[in-house]
Amino acid sequence: MSAPVTVSITRHLDPGREDEMVSWIQAGIALAERFPGFLGAGWVRPERESETWHMLYRFADHDSLDAWESSHQRQWWRDSSGGLGVVESRVERRTGIEGWFDDPTNRDVRDLRIAPAAPPRYKQATVIWLAFFPLSLLVAWIFSHLAPDLPLVERSLVSTLLMTPVMTYVVLPRMTKALGWWLQGQPAPWRRTPA
Repeated sequence: MSAPVTVSITRHLDPGREDEMVSWIQAGIALAERFPGFLGAGWVRPERESETWHMLYRFADHDSLDAWESSHQRQWWRDSSGGLGVVESRVERRTGIEGWFDDPTNRDVRDLRIAPAAPPRYKQATVIWLAFFPLSLLVAWIFSHLAPDLPLVERSLVSTLLMTPVMTYVVLPRMTKALGWWLQGQPAPWRRTPA
């Protein structure tokens, strides 16, 4: 089964063309919405006066994404930006949850280097399990002492509401940083030879 694919594009625009840019983006989204497998799109700017625009669109699978990206409608839409001075500087395609495994540091959006490939799924699953298992044990232990008679559905609801933000904002970023060498297939830090 093919996973949904998210395309992230960084574009830069000549100053003073914001209204035209918004109209151009909306026209592209309106065209993409007509294609089977389209799941959504959006855009954001780092700040109001920024010349940088980050755009995302998502399709149900690679085939539906390819149908959109190779369509004459998309080509017409892209060609219609000619007078805006739009410059595309980075395009990334992501599937699944590998966004959790991105380098947490800031990067210059004008950096034209190719982003590192996402780790293999078995490594992603391993890191998630290493983070999830002890956290779920801790939450189960706490509930067994504080609310032993809480029904299963309520206990599951409360525990997932507590664990999801902790996993997303605290545990997984630290785990992926600590195990980044393994996720990217590099030697362990203690085995590296000094430069």
